[in-house]
Amino acid sequence: MGVTGIGGVFFRAQDPDALNEWYRTHLHVGAGCNADATGPVDEWSWTALGGPTVFAPFKANTDYFPADKQYMLNFRVEGIDALLASLKDAGVEVITKPEWNDPQTGRFARIHDPEGNPIELWEPPTD
Repeated sequence: MGVTGIGGVFFRAQDPDALNEWYRTHLHVGAGCNADATGPVDEWSWTALGGPTVFAPFKANTDYFPADKQYMLNFRVEGIDALLASLKDAGVEVITKPEWNDPQTGRFARIHDPEGNPIELWEPPTD
């Protein structure tokens, strides 16, 4: 299914229209997208499914994401294997490491958008 939730994120981009299109195409995130696929779609918003969202400031010297970036997006996903396969098929570099995954916290992967912004994909564990 892909990404299913987050609050709101606003950030600067060199080419906002192209970056919006990349997010819509590869992650189904952004204006006009609906994670439910059965509900209404409007041109201004993304309709996400409910679920956990982590809000966590990191220390300024963290190495969890690149030092030259002020933020990293973390998207909650369902069906991470299928999503990663579609990203790879589209030529998006996908980074996975076994040590990132834990049965108690879930599975993780990293990608970057065309402007180099880091994106973490997180599939929470199923009970």
